[in-house]
Amino acid sequence: MIYEVAKRLLFRLDAEAAHDFTVAQITRLQQMPIFLQMVASRCRPPRSVAKELWGLTFRSPIGIAAGFDKNALMIPFLGAIGFGFVEVGTVTLHPQSGNPPPRMFRYPEHRALINRLGFNNAGAHAVADRLQRWRASAAVDAPPLFVNVGKNKDVTLDRAADAYAQCYMRVARWADGAVLNLSSPNTPNLRDLQRPEHLETLLTLVRSVRDAMPFTRGQHPILIKIAPDLDSSQLAEICDVTTKLADGMICTNTTIERPFAANEAGGLSGKPLMERSTSVLAEVRKRVGPAYPLIGVGGVFDANDVREKVAAGADLVQLYTGFVYEGPALPSRLARQLGC
Repeated sequence: MIYEVAKRLLFRLDAEAAHDFTVAQITRLQQMPIFLQMVASRCRPPRSVAKELWGLTFRSPIGIAAGFDKNALMIPFLGAIGFGFVEVGTVTLHPQSGNPPPRMFRYPEHRALINRLGFNNAGAHAVADRLQRWRASAAVDAPPLFVNVGKNKDVTLDRAADAYAQCYMRVARWADGAVLNLSSPNTPNLRDLQRPEHLETLLTLVRSVRDAMPFTRGQHPILIKIAPDLDSSQLAEICDVTTKLADGMICTNTTIERPFAANEAGGLSGKPLMERSTSVLAEVRKRVGPAYPLIGVGGVFDANDVREKVAAGADLVQLYTGFVYEGPALPSRLARQLGC
């Protein structure tokens, strides 16, 4: 009820302005340890939903997807409200402002968002500093943290692998794993990195950087995040490379398909993405086999959506747009419903 009142007020603001306001309030609130302790005690997931993957313990299979906490500002709060894992970013090597506003749009009647933010973020140096400070103070039972890595807009395809590797080297040491974002529709030519010749080069280089780093937590997996707008032959090529060189996949990013708002550029997320992203997840599961780790994301609003992702092959599930519409009680509510 409290969130419904707050949402009505926030939804009077431009979507990005509302997000920025929310971030500012969360960063203030989480500076109060007693507030975090109180929230965490009420939102702790039941033990029955915990999972083990990549040598890491996920107290819940429900995570927050990249994009919500681009600059690693809200990790303590996101962990306290019951997320089983947190993914920050997308982070690029150098800071960038992204595409010109307005660049984020709500469609409440469809329970959807369209964004064309364009990897706006503070850059790898600033994010790495925040992650290091968070790691130094994080509780032993803090949820696994993943960092999502991308490339700056001005980086050409022939330089992309090196840009990803350099960014990874700066931010990954403080995380439990990394996600290579190759599928945002809002950076020109980024999705070309899903082609096998680019994908193999990129993964080989990032793996070599990882193997030279002194990680001590888990297996430090490298995942790739793919688009929902791929055909079967493209998925087959991607799966062939990733099963050899990556430790998992996230299915999927936002879509460029438009069941409405045909003239609005950007990536569509939310309920209209559920069917397509789940279909891609199911096809990927058939191609990679039963043991390969997959994370399902796209259109998750309730426990039935989570169950549908799991039935399609997801080991873990993420959400973003559902969190915007349903509010901060969603992750703990889903965990409780899954544990029943």
